[in-house]
Amino acid sequence: MIPGVLVNAHRLHDYATEFLIQTGGTFMFKGPWLANMDLVITTDPLDIHHILSKNFTNYPKGDKFQKIFDVLGDGILNSDGKMWEISHKVILSVLKHAGFQSIMETIIWDKVENGLLPILESICERNTVIDMQDTFQRFAFDTVCKLLFDNDPECLSLDFPYNPLLKGFTDGEEAILLRHVTPPWLWKLQQILRVGKEKKLSDAWKNVDQFIYKCLDEKQMEYNNMKHDAQKMKAIWGEDCTEFKPERWISNGGEIKHQPSYKFT
Repeated sequence: MIPGVLVNAHRLHDYATEFLIQTGGTFMFKGPWLANMDLVITTDPLDIHHILSKNFTNYPKGDKFQKIFDVLGDGILNSDGKMWEISHKVILSVLKHAGFQSIMETIIWDKVENGLLPILESICERNTVIDMQDTFQRFAFDTVCKLLFDNDPECLSLDFPYNPLLKGFTDGEEAILLRHVTPPWLWKLQQILRVGKEKKLSDAWKNVDQFIYKCLDEKQMEYNNMKHDAQKMKAIWGEDCTEFKPERWISNGGEIKHQPSYKFT
């Protein structure tokens, strides 16, 4: 398999498709002994449905996956069992909420109208070439930051400015991808010594943390300047009203529990 990959590196996706057709859509890939690359590769829809939906709990990500993706913490992409169920329920209820969908539509359309289209029009007028992958990556980055943190880094602009946070995400993706084909002892040693891709990942992680904490501090200041006395009354919300428990707003069926507006005064 590996010699074939090297020979067909210039047409890797076509080669992979041809190989999958020959093997019936599923095969076991055995990588080099020290490369940590033993994989089961499948394109069979029934197999994918079995793994990702029907019997999802039978295929935990495990400690190995969590160590490779340690930057994700205990989020839905890096958790199993009960923790995954809670995260899945919360995220699904948010994504299905009409208010969230409305905000998302507004933010995306605003970025398309005032960010993406002006750039494409300018490029056409000047008859120049741009990196479309970089352009759409900037579009996605600005949109996600605005949606999650109400903070637009404005990476998508005519001068395509350098942004250390965006660069950090790119470096982080490369480092995590490299971990899949690198012996764990080697990338962990690089992590300790702060060299190579692991150094870039560490720096990117730090930049992301600083950005998130900055956004949280700004929102906390806004919240502190608002008067919502009733939100802190135990007689209204219960004894644990001051504790951080987002699951209190989610029903067992995954729906958001609505409360009358007069309780938020």
